[in-house]
Amino acid sequence: MKILFIGDIVGSIGRDAVAKYLPRLKNKYAVDVVIANGENAAAGRGITRNIYNELLQMGIDIITMGNHTWDNKEIFDFIDDVDYLIRPANFSKDAPGRGVAQITKNDVTLSVINLHGRVFLPPHEDPFAMADELVAEAKKISPLVFVDFHAEATSEKIALGWHLDGKASVVVGTHTHVQTADSRIYPNGTAYITDVGMTGPYDEILGMTKESVIYKFQTNMPARFEVPKKGREVLSAFFVEVNDKTGKAMRQERIYINEDYPFKP
Repeated sequence: MKILFIGDIVGSIGRDAVAKYLPRLKNKYAVDVVIANGENAAAGRGITRNIYNELLQMGIDIITMGNHTWDNKEIFDFIDDVDYLIRPANFSKDAPGRGVAQITKNDVTLSVINLHGRVFLPPHEDPFAMADELVAEAKKISPLVFVDFHAEATSEKIALGWHLDGKASVVVGTHTHVQTADSRIYPNGTAYITDVGMTGPYDEILGMTKESVIYKFQTNMPARFEVPKKGREVLSAFFVEVNDKTGKAMRQERIYINEDYPFKP
């Protein structure tokens, strides 16, 4: 199975970048399944039902979330009614929604698990214990298991990657919006990257208008962070080919597209 993961989609610029480049990427890599992190898709704060539907229509199969899951309150009205939107599984057991989804393509099933880090972020249930439990359950269905670990600390993400080496097929980090250069396949067959990066405004700061962020750093005063609606885009993604029988990764590639690094067919 060939899997494409698109890093944190931020606002309308991020969604436009997906619409622009996803068909080309699917063609270039002969992609079977597309996963994307959508927790910033609605102007940087959560997701709406319309945006969920829009992303699926673009060709995304499963959408993962993160610490901004509940920012747009509309999500409470539909998260339990849709099949391909998941939030971190180690949120409270009382939280709506679910943390795992399956997708089957060409008679091969992939399980997708969403987890949330605990370092420098609000406390949640232990992601390592939750990963062990959910990966074991998923492998009863199929050896193909994909994990999106939405976390702040690089050490925590790397630790989970090594912890799941040989258990999950792919472990990707999200949340920090800057793509890391450490993509690899671990010794026991798990493809890994600490952070896939962001899909959104290229000339801002982590997707937010740079003026407000700079002001906050200069003054230490509160500032309203906004996602611009116009500007140049960047698309960050991670491609992995996984063996259908063993669930082990065979090939991986970081993808980074913008005007300085244009798409190459």
